[in-house]
Amino acid sequence: MRFLFPGFLFALSFIAIPVIIHLFNFRKFKRVYFSNVSFLREIQQQTSSSRNLKNLLLLAVRILTIIFLVFAFARPYIPQGEEESNPYQQNAISIYIDNSYSMETLNKEGSLLDEAKRRAREIAAAYNINDKFQLLTNDFEGKHQRLLSYEDFVQAVEDVRISSLNKNLQQVVSRQQEVFSVEPNAAKTIYVISDFQKNISPSQKIKADTSIALRFVRLQANELPNISVDSVWFVSPVHRQNETERLVVQLRNNSDKRAANIPLKVLIDGKPKALGSLNVEPRATSKDTLSFSGLNPGWKRGEVSITDYPVVFDDNFFFTFNVRRGMSVLSIYEQTESPYVRALYTAEPFFNYQSTSTGSIDYSQLSSRPLIVLSGTSAVSAGLAAQLKTYVQNGGSLMIFPSLDEDLTGLRTLTQTLGTDVPQSISNQELKVTAINLQHPVFRGVFSHTPNRLDLPVAKKSVQYGNASRTSKQNILSSPGRPFLSQYSIGKGKVYLSAVQLSEESSNFVRHSVFVPIMYQAAFLSLRDNRLFYTLGKDQFLEFNKITLSANQTLKLKRGTFEAIPDMRSSENGTRLFISDQIKEKGLYQLLRGDSVLSMFAFNDNRLESDLSYLSKDELSRQFSDRKADIFDPGRGSIQNAIKAANNGLQLWKLCLILALVFLGIEVLLTRFYKARESKPRI
Repeated sequence: MRFLFPGFLFALSFIAIPVIIHLFNFRKFKRVYFSNVSFLREIQQQTSSSRNLKNLLLLAVRILTIIFLVFAFARPYIPQGEEESNPYQQNAISIYIDNSYSMETLNKEGSLLDEAKRRAREIAAAYNINDKFQLLTNDFEGKHQRLLSYEDFVQAVEDVRISSLNKNLQQVVSRQQEVFSVEPNAAKTIYVISDFQKNISPSQKIKADTSIALRFVRLQANELPNISVDSVWFVSPVHRQNETERLVVQLRNNSDKRAANIPLKVLIDGKPKALGSLNVEPRATSKDTLSFSGLNPGWKRGEVSITDYPVVFDDNFFFTFNVRRGMSVLSIYEQTESPYVRALYTAEPFFNYQSTSTGSIDYSQLSSRPLIVLSGTSAVSAGLAAQLKTYVQNGGSLMIFPSLDEDLTGLRTLTQTLGTDVPQSISNQELKVTAINLQHPVFRGVFSHTPNRLDLPVAKKSVQYGNASRTSKQNILSSPGRPFLSQYSIGKGKVYLSAVQLSEESSNFVRHSVFVPIMYQAAFLSLRDNRLFYTLGKDQFLEFNKITLSANQTLKLKRGTFEAIPDMRSSENGTRLFISDQIKEKGLYQLLRGDSVLSMFAFNDNRLESDLSYLSKDELSRQFSDRKADIFDPGRGSIQNAIKAANNGLQLWKLCLILALVFLGIEVLLTRFYKARESKPRI
C-alpha cells in the first residue's frame, strides 16, 4: 500500500491527544476514615477493573478513528502490478482541447477555452518527465500529429486559439488513436477536454481501441440564451439592375426562452440597405422578408447582422450574388422564326435575344446561352439531338415546341436522346387544360393569391406523348390523362416539353395570360449563379462555370492579406475548386485570375455550434457500446491530483473514511450505553 499524499501522515501525531486525556483521567481509589459511619449515605461504587476496561476501549476507538481519518486524507492506494514492477514506464498521452466557438462562453473560471488549456497543463503535470504528449484541436493540423515532450506540449497549449471548425467524438478519438502507432509499447491514454455540446455526439456508437484508456473532462458553461442567423435566400433567382430584391432572413432561437424584437440589418457592399426585427419562439425559427433596390451590375457582398449578447460568434451571416446586366436567349427554328418568341423576349431589355435556323447553329456557343427555345422539330438530326443533350446535362435549359406535321421522326429522335416522354401521335381532338401546378417555380410570385377559377389554355391540335420518361418529371399544365406542358430534370439542366405548337392554329396558348410568365420564369430559372454561401468545414469544394487558364495563369482566393491557391479540376459540367482546409475564417473571398475578379464566395461558420445544449454525464457515458470511459467533473479545484489517483491503481480512501465513521459511531455507543458493574461498599 502507498499514499498519494503522504504529507498528511504527520497528522498521526494527534493520536497523542486521546492518550494524554486517558492518562490524566485515570483515577486511583483512596481510603477515607470517618469517626461515625452512621452519617454516610449508601452509595454505589464502580469497581476499578470495570472502569479501566471502558477507558481502554474508548482510547482504542479514538486512536483508530484518528488513524483512518488521517489515512483518508493521505489517499492510500494499492499500486497496479505494472507500476509496482516498473514505476518509470513511459506513457503516451493524447489530449484533445475543444477550441470550437462554443468554448468562447464564460463560467466562473473565465472562458471555457482558457479553462481547457489550464486543465490540459494539469493533466500533463500529473505524469512523469519521460512521458510523451499529443495536443489535438479541431483544426486537425499536421503539426499536432506527433508526440511532444512536456515543455513543448505546454508551449503548444499556449498557442491554441478559437477555430471555426468542429468535429464529433468519433472523429476526435480516431485521430487520437493514429498517433499511438509510433509508441506501440507505451501505456496509452486519451483525454477529451470539452463542454460536450450535443452536436459533438456522432450518429452511431463510438468505436475505440480497448487497449487505450479513455477519459473525458467536462467543463461546465453558464446557461446562456442565443439567437443565430440561420440562413438567407432570395425570393427571385435573378438579380437585375435597379430591380427590387426580396431577401428572406431566417433566425433560430437556440434557447428555451422566447426572444422578442431581435433587430436585424442587411448590408450590401458595406452599406445598410434594409432593417427589421423578429420575434422567435423557444427552440424554433422565424423568417422575415426584407426589400431593397438600387443595385448596379456586378458581384455584391452581402451581410446580415443581428444584435444578441453575450454569444456573438453567430450574429453575422455572409452571402454573395451577381447583379446581371442581361442574359442571352437563343431561338432555334427550322424554316420560320416564331414571331411570338421574338416579340416576347425583345420587349424586355434584360434579354439579349438571338435566333438561328437548325442548319446554321454554332455549337461552340450553345454553352453560353442559358435558355434555348426550339420551335419546329421535324428535321432534328441525331447530331443536333446529341448536342442538345450535352447542353442540357451541363446545366442549360431547353424549351421544345413541336411541329405538328404528321412526321414525328425528328421529335421522336430528340425525345429519345434526351430521355423524356416520346410522341405517339397527333391528336385533332380539343384538349382543355384542367390543372395548373401553382407550386412549380415558374409560377413563383406570379399570383398574389390562389385564384378559384382560372381560364386555362385550350388546344385544337396537339401531340400525344407516351409515358416513357427515364428521368424525373413535373407537369406544369395538364388535362385528364395527358400533359400539356411538362418539365424534366436531366443532369444539371431542364427540358420543357410542350404538346402544342407555337401557333394560334394549334392552340390559344401563345395568346394566353400564362404564356408570358412561363416563358420569362423559365428563362430566369435557367441562370446558373453561384451559391449564396458555403459552410466552413463542411463544403470542401466550390462550383463554378468552366474556367480556362493559360500556361502561366493561376486562380487565387483572396480576402484582405490572405491568399490561397485552390486545386482546380475542370470538366464539361464546369469547374470545381477544392479548398480542403485552406479557408478557416468566415467572410467574403474574391476569386481572382490575375488581377480580374471572376467571382466572389461567402463562407460562414457551421451553425451546429449555435445550439448551446450539452450532454449529461449519463448521455456521455452511453456514447460507447462496448466499453466505459472515465468522466471527470473538475469543478473549481485542480484536476492533477484526480489524474494521479486514477493512474495509481486501487484507491482505499473511501474505505478509510468509512472505517473512521464506524469507529466514531462505536465511541458514541460506548459512551452512552456501556455501564460498568457496580457493587455496594463495605463499611
